[in-house]
Amino acid sequence: MARANSIGFFTATTIVVANMIGAGIFTSLGFQLVDTVNTWSIIILWSLGALMALCGALSYAELGTYWVRSGGEYHFLSKAFHPVLGYLSGWVSLTIGFSAPVALSAMALGKYIAPYLGVPSMVLALSTIVIISFFHSLSIKRSSILQNITTLLKVFLILILIYFGLTKTPAASAYLWDLSWKEELVLPAFAVSFVYVTFSYSGWNAAAYIVDEIRESRKNLPRALLLGTTVVSILYVLLNFVFLKQNPLEAIRGQLEIGQITAISLFGEEGGALLSFGIALMLLSCISAMVWVGPRVTQALAEDHKLWRWFSIKTKKQVPIRAIWLQTTITLMLLVTGTFEQVLIYSGFVLQLFAALTVAGVFVVRRKNIVKTGFRSPLFPIPQLIFLVLSFWVLLYLVYAKPLETGLGLLNLVLGFLVFTFDNSYSKRLNSS
Repeated sequence: MARANSIGFFTATTIVVANMIGAGIFTSLGFQLVDTVNTWSIIILWSLGALMALCGALSYAELGTYWVRSGGEYHFLSKAFHPVLGYLSGWVSLTIGFSAPVALSAMALGKYIAPYLGVPSMVLALSTIVIISFFHSLSIKRSSILQNITTLLKVFLILILIYFGLTKTPAASAYLWDLSWKEELVLPAFAVSFVYVTFSYSGWNAAAYIVDEIRESRKNLPRALLLGTTVVSILYVLLNFVFLKQNPLEAIRGQLEIGQITAISLFGEEGGALLSFGIALMLLSCISAMVWVGPRVTQALAEDHKLWRWFSIKTKKQVPIRAIWLQTTITLMLLVTGTFEQVLIYSGFVLQLFAALTVAGVFVVRRKNIVKTGFRSPLFPIPQLIFLVLSFWVLLYLVYAKPLETGLGLLNLVLGFLVFTFDNSYSKRLNSS
C-alpha cells in the first residue's frame, strides 16, 4: 500500500528536472565561446555532459534501489565504504552543498526581477527563501503541488524559446560547422568549458535524496532519474542550437546573459523583459527543489548521529521541519554575508569527488547483491567507467586551475572529520553515562 505522504513518479521526475535546470544553461555558453567557437565542439561538450549525467543516473538508480533510504551520497557512501565517508558527504551537503546554490539562485532571482517590482533585490531574495521554506514545511503534498507547477511552467517556457529559436530565420548566426573542432577538442579551453557543463548538469541525482518519499521506489526511482536526465539533456542541446543560431558570435562571446540576449533577438526588448520573469520562475523551481531535497540529507545524518539528533524530528505529516529551517538559516547567513559565490566554487570540487566515489559504490553493490534485487544498471561497468573517467578529468583540471578553491574544499573536509571525531566521542559519553 502506498504511504499517505509519498510522492509518485511524476513528482520525482519534476524534482530531477527542477534541480538540473538552473541559471547555468543560460549563462555558460558565452564563456565557452571565448576559446571554443566551432558548433560541433559545443554540441560535443553538451553531449558529453549528457552522457556523464546519464551514466551517473544509472548508477544512482542501482544504489537507490538496493539501499533504499533517503540521504543520497550520505547513505550510499556509508554503506558502500565507511561511515566516515558518508558523514563527510553529509557534512558538505549540510554546510554548503545545497545552501550555497539556493543563495546564489535567490540572489540571481532578485537581480532579474527586483527592478521591475520596485523592491531591493536582497529583500526579494530573502523573502523568496523564507516563503518557499515555509511552504515545504507544511506537507509533502503541498511540496509536490508547488514543485510540479513551477517545473511544468519552466519546461513550457523553455519549449517556447526552443520553438521560436529553431523556426525563426536569424539576421546573423554563430554557427560554424568546419573541421576546426578536431583541434579544439585537445585544447585546455575545452576542459575548462566541460567544467562549466558539468556544473550545469548537476542535479541529475536529485530524486535519490528522497527515496523514502517515493512510492514504489524500486520502480519509480530509476524511471524518474533516467527520464528527468534525458529530458533535460535534450532541452540543453536544443537550447544551445538556438543560442548559436539566433545570435552572431560577437554578440554572445564572453557574455553572461545569453538567454536574455537571445530573447531580445527573437522578441525585441519587451521579450528580454519578459524572459527576466521567465528565468526568475525557473530559478524559483530550482530553489524549491533544493529546499525540498537538501534537508533530507541532514535528516538522515541526524537519525544516525546523536550530535545532530534534534534535527531528525519530523512533523505528523512526515516533514523534517527542523532540518528544513537549519538549511534555511545557513542559506540566509550566506546570502547576507555574500560569501556563497566563493563557497560555491570550492564546493564544486568536493561534490564531484563524492559523486565519483558514490558511482564507484556500484562495484560494491555488484559484489554484495548476489540475488540481484532492485534495478540493475545495463552495460555494467561501462557507464560507471565513463563517469569515473570524466570525473577524474574534471577533478584533475580543478586541482590544476583552481588550487585555492580546491584547497578550501579539502579544508572543509578536514573540519568535517574533526566534527565526526567529536560526534563519536560525544555519543560514547552519552552511552556510558
